[in-house]
Amino acid sequence: MIHEAPGAINGLRSATLSVVRIATWNVNSVVARLPRVVEWLGIVEPDVLCLQELKTAELPDELTDLGYEVAIHSTGRWNGVAILSRVGVTDERRGLLDEPGYQPEDAMLEATEPRAVGATCGGVRIWSVYVPNGRDPKHAHYEYKLRWLAALHATIAAELPTHSRLAVLGDFNIAPSDADVWNPRAFDGLTHVTEPERAALGALRDLGLHDVVPRAMKYDTPFTYWDYRAGMFHKNEGMRIDLVYASEPLAGAVRDAYVDRDARKGKLPSDHAPVVVDVDVS
Repeated sequence: MIHEAPGAINGLRSATLSVVRIATWNVNSVVARLPRVVEWLGIVEPDVLCLQELKTAELPDELTDLGYEVAIHSTGRWNGVAILSRVGVTDERRGLLDEPGYQPEDAMLEATEPRAVGATCGGVRIWSVYVPNGRDPKHAHYEYKLRWLAALHATIAAELPTHSRLAVLGDFNIAPSDADVWNPRAFDGLTHVTEPERAALGALRDLGLHDVVPRAMKYDTPFTYWDYRAGMFHKNEGMRIDLVYASEPLAGAVRDAYVDRDARKGKLPSDHAPVVVDVDVS
């Protein structure tokens, strides 16, 4: 069962209409997770929800029937991102400036992938991103990841001058520091923790974005991802890789931020938990 986080401010949001609830969730197939997503939306009631790893070309009608407008960039079997909004969707953009593509070994041509979508929702510029995994530092996918992050940087740099309230949310597939993984030694030689990846996050912060670190609902680590294997969720052997990077005016207006760890429990969960942020936009 999914529970609303203690201290969340739904009542204030409804009463004043000045607090917007923004969330991000890698659902690892929106079709497979549909009953859980619908239940979660009914309980947490985000105004804006960024989704990643849709694995379908179109969102199920059950989501749009709840009153959300949708910006989506997805082609089907793999990847896919979307923004669901109850506070409007304008200026939609699919993909990044000069976005690189990836050429798998079994493909003839390099192709871009549906990993980023932007839209303005209730006066806030929102980007839902699903950063490439990287696979292995020696793999071509790792170089693709770094090129993709450079394109993200260029896109956000181009938008910040005209969007003072901007947030990039999603599955970054990068742990910002050693404190964001359960055991740094377990990641020696692996992706998600390398210096070039973390430097790419640092470059986003250099643009003026702030890492909105959520509070944990259990333990003292706000992990957002736990592998399905070996009971890692129950042992809290996780990572914080689902991030919210917000411009200074937006970060300064955050009233609450938490990881909804309960959404990772139960039958057929995603391996990620949602991150929820309440922002005063008055």
